[in-house]
Amino acid sequence: MIGILIVTHGNFGQAILKSTELIVGPIPQVDVLAIDNTQTMEEIVEQLEKYVDRLDQGKGVLILTDMFGGTPTTLSLSLLGKQKKVEVITGLNLPMLIKTATADRTRELAEIAKEVKQAGIQSIKVAGEILEKKLDVGTHR
Repeated sequence: MIGILIVTHGNFGQAILKSTELIVGPIPQVDVLAIDNTQTMEEIVEQLEKYVDRLDQGKGVLILTDMFGGTPTTLSLSLLGKQKKVEVITGLNLPMLIKTATADRTRELAEIAKEVKQAGIQSIKVAGEILEKKLDVGTHR
């Protein structure tokens, strides 16, 4: 089974995991690493490697981070290409974590990563635009 590692600024990761588990129930093979300004870069990378080693059961680990360019993402990216099988997806939102949690995590890491990315993209909506389209459709009947 593919492991899930949530790496975020502060307590965001723990909060989004708790919210997800309220919706889908307990999630196996998941952990959260909260990054703050009290840790050195070396300490964070060392923690990342330990978490990945613990979560990897042979299929790899999907690392979900909060935003591209931030420390959680930048340091997680340092694991790509090492002897660890990981993929990193940034821009974590609730639909992405729900998709990750409910996916068949016995499949390939790259396949699941694509589905999780798509779930995140598809979940972003501007409600006013949707309402506007519905109103336009209603007036053209």
